[in-house]
Amino acid sequence: MSRYLRAGMGPGSIAGLFLFAVILLGLTGSALAQSFPDKPIKIIVPSAPGGPTDVPARLASQILPPRLGQPIVIENRPGAGGAIGAKAVASAAPDGYTLMAGNTSVFAVIPAVSASAGYDPVKDFAPVAKVSESFQILVVRPSFPAKTLKEFIDYAKANPGKLNYAHTGLGGLPHLTAELFKSRTGVDIVGVSYRSGGEAVTAVLSDAVHFTFESITILLPLIREGKMRALGVTSRTRSPLAPELATIAEQGVPDYEVRTFNGIVAPARTPETIVNRLNAAINEGLRTEEMQSTITRLGAVTNPGTPAEFGAFIAAQVGKWTAVGKAANVKID
Repeated sequence: MSRYLRAGMGPGSIAGLFLFAVILLGLTGSALAQSFPDKPIKIIVPSAPGGPTDVPARLASQILPPRLGQPIVIENRPGAGGAIGAKAVASAAPDGYTLMAGNTSVFAVIPAVSASAGYDPVKDFAPVAKVSESFQILVVRPSFPAKTLKEFIDYAKANPGKLNYAHTGLGGLPHLTAELFKSRTGVDIVGVSYRSGGEAVTAVLSDAVHFTFESITILLPLIREGKMRALGVTSRTRSPLAPELATIAEQGVPDYEVRTFNGIVAPARTPETIVNRLNAAINEGLRTEEMQSTITRLGAVTNPGTPAEFGAFIAAQVGKWTAVGKAANVKID
């Protein structure tokens, strides 16, 4: 800049150069967006194949090719609870060709309880689309003395420290779901860690623990077969997947809600036009009867929205679980 000043270029000319540079960058981004996509798009899944985080990637691999004219390549990068895959996407080129399929744990829970996650779900990603969301259910075995949520809470308060529940690991969503329940109800309950949701449910069925919070997908068949008793759903309003089941909130636990969700993000600074094109393609696919039916069979619902809405949702979830983790002194580092 000093060279331009010595050449007699005044502040107005410098401002003009600045404006020209901004316009040039905008034109470059626009050209990139207009040609997008002209090669395959990679979706990184930060977990092993076959897990729940695979779901949004597999759905996107069906939705995007016919609408964008390019194939989808799914790459699983498991490790560190999803942090390895998340960091890889955060550091990828922001050109729309590397995306991530993530869930509640990756987008909100891990960063909330781990100081060494290595990524910021709000700052490091450009939200593209929320694919689906679901909820958990509080269940007990049919022989458990309490028949309603109120009876369960009264029983727990009368037996402090004597009720135990299964979860899938310290700092995981089922664990924090129970911690939120503790803070809202004042009960004293003890967590027991298992390797998977299936093992946690088996522990309840075998009477190794008293109860658990797990996904509708796993629990609903067992509830309808009479092998489990549902005491409450974690959604704010009754789920269309099981409208006969009352929510925990409507049974006297104010402001209690736990959502599980899946979605697609791109690296931060991905051009808005590219993000919007991906969002439009995904949302169009999600609205089809075939995809709606598929998502329902998976025990979830979908409500397509904008990238901004998904970003605000992620930020709110991070804030919520950070507060829960801090209040319960839950840290996984």
